[in-house]
Amino acid sequence: MDGMDEIRFEGRVAVVTGGGRGLGREYALFLAARGATVVVNDVGTGIDGRGASSSPARAVAEEIRSLGGEAVADVHDVTTADGARALTAAALGAAGRLDVLVNNAGISILRPLGELTDEECRRVLDTHVGGTLNMLRAAWPHMVASGYGRIVNTCSDALFGSTGLSVYAAGKGAVLGLTTSLAAEGAPHGIRVNAVVPIAATRMSLEALQGDAPMTALLTDAFPARHAASVVALLAHESVPCTGQLLHAAGRRVGRIFLGATEGVLWKEDHTPESVRDHLAAVRSTDAFHTPDSVGASMAFSLARLGIGGTRPLALDLTTPAAAPAPGNEEPSAAAGV
Repeated sequence: MDGMDEIRFEGRVAVVTGGGRGLGREYALFLAARGATVVVNDVGTGIDGRGASSSPARAVAEEIRSLGGEAVADVHDVTTADGARALTAAALGAAGRLDVLVNNAGISILRPLGELTDEECRRVLDTHVGGTLNMLRAAWPHMVASGYGRIVNTCSDALFGSTGLSVYAAGKGAVLGLTTSLAAEGAPHGIRVNAVVPIAATRMSLEALQGDAPMTALLTDAFPARHAASVVALLAHESVPCTGQLLHAAGRRVGRIFLGATEGVLWKEDHTPESVRDHLAAVRSTDAFHTPDSVGASMAFSLARLGIGGTRPLALDLTTPAAAPAPGNEEPSAAAGV
């Protein structure tokens, strides 16, 4: 164990969405083997999000129990807010708490933008963005109340871009924003929010290869799904030292994916489109860069480059005040009707 205590989850309750197959199944099995009570959520859809079956979730829960672990199956649809709330309530009802949330549910419809229908776009975004956001909103109040939570979202190499990935990548970009922003929001409450970026041989990834035998063999041999589970387990554990991070789980290689800001070019006078063009290589150069961990840190970095102030992150309150009730919709006062 590299000289460290084994990572265990006794007394912890973990929800794994999309836990009936592929990566989700590996996560559920691994967490249960390390002592967690696992709520295996899966609606049992096809790769493209159509259809439904309770069999995958039930099979994995039964597999965990047959191995001596504790698990319950759940088939609520997290693409709806009601479904996410029902799943959260089921976890709390079955185990009395919710410590870990692994947002893994996903579907795959990979075609050029002009070939996707409106309904297909909605289906992809409802699953990746809606499913993640719905579960975060459902679980968040309970984690805040308990002063503890570990959330593992799922991003993708699609963030780097490729033909046919536009809407899928858009969904994962939204998950990236949720991860970094909620990491900051959750820190005062003992909640750590990170994301895994897995490369693995799963139903979705293998279908995307469209029968390419050499690539299928390479993906299967080099990137078995089980390798991502140890990364997720670390991010789900109470001892995880980071928040707001994306860990790249690529077979036996684990790395970090991050947003960075280059040093850029500082003009003495106002720049023009032509001057930006002529210095674009220096603007884009990654020889020197920073990785701000908040909007305030990014602002401070820019101000420091401009020679204004230091590098200390700015204390910004960017929340929008709650909207006042629309005229005629005010809540009645206690004296109303007296």
